[in-house]
Amino acid sequence: MMEILGFIVGILYLWWEYHANPKVWLASVVMPAISMWIYFSKGLYADFAINIYYLAIAVYGYWRWTSGSHRSDDDKSGKQQKGNGNGIMHTPIRMWPILTLAALAIWGAIWWILVTFTDSTVPVADAFTTALSIVALWMMARKLAEQWLVWLVVDLVCSMLYWYKGLPLYCVLYAIYTVIAWFGYRKWLRLMKSSGSGAESGE
Repeated sequence: MMEILGFIVGILYLWWEYHANPKVWLASVVMPAISMWIYFSKGLYADFAINIYYLAIAVYGYWRWTSGSHRSDDDKSGKQQKGNGNGIMHTPIRMWPILTLAALAIWGAIWWILVTFTDSTVPVADAFTTALSIVALWMMARKLAEQWLVWLVVDLVCSMLYWYKGLPLYCVLYAIYTVIAWFGYRKWLRLMKSSGSGAESGE
């Protein structure tokens, strides 16, 4: 029952994220509450722990997306940006090395924790998806379009992982996420172009 409820909320989450709708952050509060029980019962301890971060970043993301107006850190025009779709931007090139190093460091730390303190049977994959999810969700809160590409990798690995762990509905859900991630990326690029917002990645 919990898995079915999580599946439904996950679909709503995907729909709202696809359209850059702030309601996605409300789903980001409900989804972790459901998922924590499921992940812990299946021994996916890193996925369980990451939901604490999800709750915190959901509050931050909702505030950032609905604060009325905000100026992107990399928006050099100085103009305030409002409305659905506004504020979406490319990830600056200078930010990629930082994000990559952060993901690797988090992956290594979580991997070590799982091997040392838990009975996880999938420490490498569990740590990998958790680390990338941390980075991707931060990118999403900042409305960086390439967060979809990071999610694409996460979703593909998660789909295989959940099949292995006997979670067929979550496997299907993340397989859908994998396909939609690419279309979501293209959608955000169109939203960015139509709103006239977004710094080019080369800036």
